[in-house]
Amino acid sequence: MPPRSDNGSHGLRHAGDDAFQLTVDYLKQETVDPLRGLGRFLYMGIAGSFFLAFGILLVLIGVLRLLQTETGTALTGDFSWVPYAVVVLLGIVIIGVAAWRVTAGPGQEKLPEVVARREARETESLEGAS
Repeated sequence: MPPRSDNGSHGLRHAGDDAFQLTVDYLKQETVDPLRGLGRFLYMGIAGSFFLAFGILLVLIGVLRLLQTETGTALTGDFSWVPYAVVVLLGIVIIGVAAWRVTAGPGQEKLPEVVARREARETESLEGAS
């Protein structure tokens, strides 16, 4: 006769149900919860990107209006295209800088000499301990 479990009259079946529920809870903890955090992270990133792009657009329109109104008659007539060209070039420069920073990867470590000295001290202390 199999030994009785302390789980009551259900025995092995109840223990199996507990193990199944524990597995389901663990999978939810390790998959669903991080995905919720990732969703919030993506939401904030997309919202920030939208507002940043909108702000840059407003600045570019402001520069265009500034060039059209504050240069007097210098950029009128045959040269009325110059403010538009300046704003387009400024926009291309902003896009280029953004693309350069995205493709550059993470920033380099600051104060590499300090980091090198710290690593040298750690190496010396490990060798001294041996």
